[in-house]
Parts: sequence; C-alpha cells; structure tokens
Amino acid sequence: MKTLDMSFKTSAHKVHHLKLRYASDDLSKEVVAKAMADLTAAQLFSKEGVNLAAEPLAAKYVETVETPIIEAPKD
Repeated sequence: MKTLDMSFKTSAHKVHHLKLRYASDDLSKEVVAKAMADLTAAQLFSKEGVNLAAEPLAAKYVETVETPIIEAPKD
C-alpha cells in the first residue's frame, strides 16, 4: 500500500506530516504542489494556536510491504 506523505513547516518552525492513505499513487509534482499550497492557504490545521501547515516543504510516496508470518484462519 502506498501512502502520500506531505511535510509542512509549522508556524512554530517545526515539521508536521500529513499522511493520506487513499491518495492516488500517480499524482504529478504539479498537482501535489498545488494541493499543498491550497492546504497552506486554507489554514485548516491548527493545534493550540500553532498553524500545522504554514509552509509546504516536501512530499513523497511511502510504500508499505506486509509479509505475513501466521495468517488468521478464514471462516
């Protein structure tokens, strides 16, 4: 499974990650950059007075590979 991991600088100058599990896995750089800019402009994410998405930093896909060791029985 691929996850889109977008990194933002907060208004407190720390890094905050927004991870989307169900994002399309073939988004272009321009589409992701525009989405990050829109999220920054909307100022939707804040916690205790800190804007969590004050400035877009980076974005990447993270792929998780599961390797079962013991599988649950199927009913």
